[in-house]
Amino acid sequence: MEKPYILISNDDGIAARGLNFLVETLRPHADLLVVAPDGPRSGMSMSITSRDPLRYSKVEETEGLTRYKTSGTPADCIKMAVNRFITRRPDLIIGGINHGDNSSVNAHYSGTMGVAIEGALQGYPSVAFSLCNIHPDADFTPMAPYLVDLTFKAIAMGIPAMTCLNINFPDGGHYNGVKVCRMANSRWVNEIVACRHPHGGEYFWLGGECEELEPEAEDTDRWALAHGYVAITPTTLDVTAYGLMDVMRSLL
Repeated sequence: MEKPYILISNDDGIAARGLNFLVETLRPHADLLVVAPDGPRSGMSMSITSRDPLRYSKVEETEGLTRYKTSGTPADCIKMAVNRFITRRPDLIIGGINHGDNSSVNAHYSGTMGVAIEGALQGYPSVAFSLCNIHPDADFTPMAPYLVDLTFKAIAMGIPAMTCLNINFPDGGHYNGVKVCRMANSRWVNEIVACRHPHGGEYFWLGGECEELEPEAEDTDRWALAHGYVAITPTTLDVTAYGLMDVMRSLL
């Protein structure tokens, strides 16, 4: 029986531990094509490269595994892959494993989610995997059986068109189970940190904290992660505010 064909990208770069752990975990079970940025591209969401040429190079080609690195963004990587590199229709596109939390508002900024969203826009079932640990040497080992199980369930379920799955794992190495959740309402605050340059003038870092707007709600991804659950958020690409349409029609 032919193995599933899976396209993988990320926003932490081709050398990231999370991506390489995902590849090694899925390699016995699927034929893999990896097309990833040549360096970190965190926070790039769905950005694309439009004013510079895209470049790529092949990193590896062995039985069941081909890797490329590109000069572009995560979304660029998927565009390059489906237009230049795929050898048959992918059964699934995966973004990750991201080093860091992509739940709630973070999903809007995430390049890892950019992979899944671009995959869905291109017409392929797509998911994003993230671990709530930003460190380069984060331990992904406890995720392994969940990665295989959720990957094959995502293929089998037939993710509807113009949707994708945002899957976040809590840090700590122990999971209380899996919960299907909605996206929590939150926002980043105190984001601009001013620093004094030693030779005069100011410069700024982007930082801040994530403010929970509904901390008591128990049906959200943030609650699930805080209580040790793997959080799965089905995500739609249609951003139309349907509830506002009749109001707007009555005013216009």
